[in-house]
Amino acid sequence: QVQLVESGGGLVQPGGSLRLSCAASGFTLDYYAIAWFRQAPGKEREGVSCISSSDGSTYYADSVKGRFTISRDNAKNTMYLQMNSLKREDTAVYYCAAGAHFCSWSDDDYRFWGQGTQVTVSS
Repeated sequence: QVQLVESGGGLVQPGGSLRLSCAASGFTLDYYAIAWFRQAPGKEREGVSCISSSDGSTYYADSVKGRFTISRDNAKNTMYLQMNSLKREDTAVYYCAAGAHFCSWSDDDYRFWGQGTQVTVSS
């Protein structure tokens, strides 16, 4: 059974850090481009970061560049999003996605999705 299970969301103060994890089962993450998306209340889902399968190149939305880091642990079949210097505008439900042939900001390119985890940045 193909599954992506996320963890690590929560409430954090502005300037704080969180690390999201996404464990895959039923398929191998390393075969695909993997990404994190987020959806804030009243807004469309947007791409945050992606890591390619071919050469490990990483891509970030301008809004998170320099603050977020995407990574994968092939031995654990798990992907991560390290989020530092969090801002109130980072508040959203975060989703991991996998199954794309190449990095893309389009939802339609990803076959597998996690259930989403809430990240709230507030004092």
